This record gives sequence, structure tokens and C-alpha cells, in this order.
Amino acid sequence: MKKVKNIIVGFGKGGKTLAKFLAQKGEEVLVIEKSNKMYGGTCINIACLPSKRMIIEAANGVDFVDAVSGKNEMTAFLRDKNYHMLADEKTVTVLDGVAKFTGNHTIEVTLPSGDSQEYQGERIFINTGSTPIMLPILGLKESKFLLDSTAAMEQKSLPKELVIIGAGYIGLEFAAMFAKYGSKVTVLDHNRDFIKREDDDIAQMVKKDMEDLGVKFKLGVEIEKVVDHEEYAEVIYNKNGEEKSARGQRILAATGRKPNTEGLGLSNTDIELTDRGAIKVDKYLKTNVPNVWAIGDVKGGLQFTYISLDDFRIIKSQLFGNGQYTLESRNIVPYSVFLDPALSQVGLNEKQAQNNDIEYKLFKLPVAAIPKARVAKDTRGLFKALVNPENDQILGATLYGIESYELINMISLAMKAELPYTMLRDQIYTHPTMSESFNDLFK
Repeated sequence: MKKVKNIIVGFGKGGKTLAKFLAQKGEEVLVIEKSNKMYGGTCINIACLPSKRMIIEAANGVDFVDAVSGKNEMTAFLRDKNYHMLADEKTVTVLDGVAKFTGNHTIEVTLPSGDSQEYQGERIFINTGSTPIMLPILGLKESKFLLDSTAAMEQKSLPKELVIIGAGYIGLEFAAMFAKYGSKVTVLDHNRDFIKREDDDIAQMVKKDMEDLGVKFKLGVEIEKVVDHEEYAEVIYNKNGEEKSARGQRILAATGRKPNTEGLGLSNTDIELTDRGAIKVDKYLKTNVPNVWAIGDVKGGLQFTYISLDDFRIIKSQLFGNGQYTLESRNIVPYSVFLDPALSQVGLNEKQAQNNDIEYKLFKLPVAAIPKARVAKDTRGLFKALVNPENDQILGATLYGIESYELINMISLAMKAELPYTMLRDQIYTHPTMSESFNDLFK
């Protein structure tokens, strides 16, 4: 058994950044990754970057097959770049294989050849990400037409009809994307309320815009089974006691993701899991086993690549800093859903503020009132911001409109710095830009 200073299980965003940092400090690092198609992690290979590339290509009118080819070239380039970022470091070893804990600090790695190697880590960082959730719907898992989000971006031809199970953010992104490519998209979801965490006025606008793209929504339904036919699948569902069906050449299951702990051998350790199957950590990302941490999706919580990167900062603060940066420091996290147009949010929305009896001053601006939106020929959407009437600090914002994924970061920064909203209102912006909308939004 070989002893190693640092073992990182999984080549994801947080883990790879940590590995690079430790190598620059001259420390020995072993990075174990079970798939050579996943160097760099979920985001660059099968999630954020390839999906956004496909979304942009759809908006640009690129043929679906050509878009898939271009996406594959991009991910291959990034995968190779990420591999060499670590493998070229003198103190880093990238090992292809499946890791399984045999004890609190010991790991057995099964190599592609079938042989195995054993390692003991002084420090171990678990960075295995998440995996798609498969609902127990009769015939779904066995359907030859079933896709997950990864396979959906690998199709050799565009499905003329696509059924998406799940009206969450991932499902909506794919619905908008495939509709733009020309698929007839039907979205099924058991929730009656559409994106119920968002304000009602925003949700209604998003739904209408997606329906204008051709997306059909069947909400408040109970899916009973999936039946395969020769050239298509039929999803049988029940709505208000009436049995109905939706057919598609492909069925995309977009029902969320769960922490990827299966097969890790955690039962051979004292590492505790939460009731949702995530690895339980404290505010320092430490497990209950000394010198074992969990980074990224596998620990539960928000599943964003930038959260994994921030997890690295917490580890860095412990190992080579003052240890003051913790999970408790992470109180303002923006997100964007790349619909058509994009939906971005940070902090509180009206619904959340009202539910928590928080007083606020509301600012609203239709995107149609922004000159740059006229220039870009896309005036759909609405910008909203909530301000604390006592100190003029921003409580939150929901931006539905073009380029909102950039603007939300400016608001997030202002909130982090505890700036009054007047700083954004009175700022001099270049023209014509979407950012100058803050001059009018905060009037």
C-alpha cells in the first residue's frame, strides 16, 4: 500500500483547482478519475459549457448535427487542457480507475485493466459530483428512447418530437433549446405551479415566452408509464382523473440530480451521510472523519460549478490561510437559467420576502424600456429589484431578459459589498448596454 499526502477522488472543478494549488505548494497529489471522458468535471464535459454552447448555436440558427459536432470539439479541447493542467505538474499523478474506500483513510483503485492498487491518504478530498435521478416510472428506465441530459447533447439527429419529464430549470433549458432547433417539445410535470419559487409575474412571462417558442406544458399530471413503439415512445399520464398520452422520438428525463456516492465504499468508513444521501460536512467542509473533506455536489446543496470553486476557497483558507472563510461566509449566490431569454436571480424575490414578512421597496422595469433591448431586437422580459427601506441596500433581484446572466453579477457584487442601490442607479454606464438599465430600474 502506497502512502500519499493528498488524495482527491474525482476530477471536478473544486478538486482540480485544489490539486493544482497543492502542486504549486510542492505537495504530492493523487487524483483518481473513473472516466477519461470526465477530466475537468461535469461542467465542461456534460453540463454547463456544452449545454450553453448548444443553446447559443440554436439561437444562431446552426443546424443541430453541426452544433453537436462543434460542441464535441470544444469539450475535447477543454478536457485535454484540464488533463495536462494537472498531469504536467511534477507532484501530481492522474490515475484512471474506480475508487472505493476500504477504511477511513485507505482506498482501493480498480484500474481499466482490472488490476487494483491500494493507497493510504494523509488527507482525502471526495469530489465525485452528482448523478441523474431516475424516477420509478414503469417502463421509463427500460425505454430505448430514454435520454438523460448528457445523451440529449450527443444525438446524431434532431428528434422531431421530444417529451421532457420535469419542468425544473434543467428541463426548461433543454425545452427552449430543442424548440429553437425545431423539435416539437412537450414538458410533463407533477407540479401544478410553474417554477413556483419565482414570482408569479415572472413565471407567467417565462411560460408564455416558452409557449411562443412552441413548447407545450402539461402540468399537474401523474405519469403512469412509458410504452415503447417501433419508432417512438408514448408517455401515459393522468390529469384530473383522465388518462392521456404524449409521444416522442426521444424521452428526456430531467428530474434532478443526487450526490454520487454509490460504489464509493463509504460503508467501510465512519463517514456520515445526510438523509438525502449527501456526505455530511461542517462549515469547513470536513466530514466527521478527521482529514477527510467533501467538495462540490457530493456534499449536497446548490449544484453549480462556481459553488465547487468556492468550496476550494474554503479548503485553501484552512490549509494555507487563517481559516476564517467557511460555508457560513457564503450568503449571496446568484444563478442563471439559460432560457430564451435568460432568467437570473440573486437574494430575495417578492414571494420570498412576503412569506418571511420582510419589508421591501420594489423597483420594476420592463425590458422593452431598455434601448439596448430595442437594438438587439429582443424586448421580452422584466427586471425586478427589492431594496431594504431602512438602509437602501439591495435585498435581491430577478432579471428576466437578454444578458441577465451578466447583469446579475453586478447586483450580486453590490449586495456583497453592502452598497446602497443608489450606487447602481447613479453609475455612468456605456451606451447602448443592458447595464445602463440600472439607471432606470432604480429610479
